Amino acid sequence: MYPPIEPYDHGMLDTGDGNLVYWEVCGNPEGKPALVIHGGPGSGCSISIRKTFDPERYRIVLFDQRNCGRSLPHASDPATDLSTNTTHHLIADMERLREHLGIDKWLLYGGSWGSTLMLAYAEAHPERVSEMVIVAVTSTRRSEIDWLYRGVGRFFPEEWERFRRGVPEADRDGNTFALLAAYSRLMADPDPEVRAKAAHDWTAWEDAVISAEPNGKKNAYSDRPPEALHALVRICAHYFSNAAWLEEGVLLREAGRLAGIPGVLIHGRLDLSSPLETAWELAKAWPDAKLVVVDDSGHTGSETLKNEIFAALDGFAGR
Repeated sequence: MYPPIEPYDHGMLDTGDGNLVYWEVCGNPEGKPALVIHGGPGSGCSISIRKTFDPERYRIVLFDQRNCGRSLPHASDPATDLSTNTTHHLIADMERLREHLGIDKWLLYGGSWGSTLMLAYAEAHPERVSEMVIVAVTSTRRSEIDWLYRGVGRFFPEEWERFRRGVPEADRDGNTFALLAAYSRLMADPDPEVRAKAAHDWTAWEDAVISAEPNGKKNAYSDRPPEALHALVRICAHYFSNAAWLEEGVLLREAGRLAGIPGVLIHGRLDLSSPLETAWELAKAWPDAKLVVVDDSGHTGSETLKNEIFAALDGFAGR
């Protein structure tokens, strides 16, 4: 990675509906603009991502999506209203931030949930995107959500049963989205013990799914401070129980809108959380994208995958 750097500018973007979105800019003020789009949804942006870009050649913009990270109000507070936190609100926030910073076009970088948001933004505003580097490609189709929170349970039946039993008995036997909606309700419960148990049960399942990866980190999801953990789970359950408010398959179906935007899709072959199929389908629908399959990586990455990210970003830096 590149050396650690600190922001030269930061602030809180007022969205006009009661939300304040944290943003920061680091690197070269005259460099190529790049926007980092974090995953989760609700994980907040890690400061370590700053080191992924060449600070001499990039103007690096980071932001925390609504109600997580340093953005306010925070989803860890059950009184925080999430009704104005949807994919379409986040797209509008990104446009508002671009205009606030006076950027004409920017490179988009992110992965996992971030890849869904990147695709949704780029298809809505293709004229504002110069290039895209996408890691662990997802499009948050209902089929992908059903796989992550039910289908992959065939590999972890004991852990999935515990995940299922984390909600009230009446909510256990419906479809995947009813199960996720039950978790969403638990994470908004005024009782802190109810929220803490639901957050633990959710992240125990997420940890199980990546546990078989060759480079998986133990407790990768659950090893977070309580506020960050609760925000992550609450926002994840909120988004995935609503299929991210996206028409089924729309991001792949509308991939033609990305024509002329160079992209690199970097995906681990051993990714159980988001199987390679979606990246493969996107690469076929987006002629300007190159698919790089990393054989020794799952969802949590590997040294080989990191090197592919650096190669893609360095390759676009002078463009």
